[in-house]
Amino acid sequence: MDVDAMRREAEAPTQAGPGDLVEVVQTLTDAFAVDPHFSWFMRDDGGRDAARLAFFRLLIGEEGVKRGRIDRPVGGGAAAVWMPFAALGPMPLILELRALPTLLRATGLARFGRLMAIRDDMDRHHPMDRPHAYLWFLGVSPAAQGRGVGSALLRSAAARLDAASMPAYLETGTTRNVALYERHGFKVISEHKARADAPPMWSMWREPV
Repeated sequence: MDVDAMRREAEAPTQAGPGDLVEVVQTLTDAFAVDPHFSWFMRDDGGRDAARLAFFRLLIGEEGVKRGRIDRPVGGGAAAVWMPFAALGPMPLILELRALPTLLRATGLARFGRLMAIRDDMDRHHPMDRPHAYLWFLGVSPAAQGRGVGSALLRSAAARLDAASMPAYLETGTTRNVALYERHGFKVISEHKARADAPPMWSMWREPV
């Protein structure tokens, strides 16, 4: 893996299409392997990695590629999934029913309530009173993390959003990422938990400059 090339490519990323789905899904699956919230709601057995892969295949295949914008280095290894304001809101019932088996496999029956609690908590804290771009996921392959690739993707997106005078919003579950996003103009607007035993989550907002 040539991380320097990945970082340079992330400065002027390409937009992923359906043909990039497999690589984007694998990148995000790897990137979120130790994420606090995924660790809290995903099944806790030997099927966790396969379940996480299926989970991202569902989300990115059904929503990210079709309705959002996915920025990535041309050679892969990182992805930023942006959803437009117009695409946010409740999922149609038919899609909810189609997604249910994959979600249950991801969590197992014992942890399905945790996933629903996280979704409800995120919905409650997501500002919906004005248009904005939503950074749904930002992931970098573990071998390239901490090497500036994510920052390069954020700089590119910030320039695009500033040119369009568009605010942005995201959630993150680690203090390290809070500091990363603050360096790119995001500010914490709330700290919350899905349940008392859940890890903390920070909601962050960025005004265009």
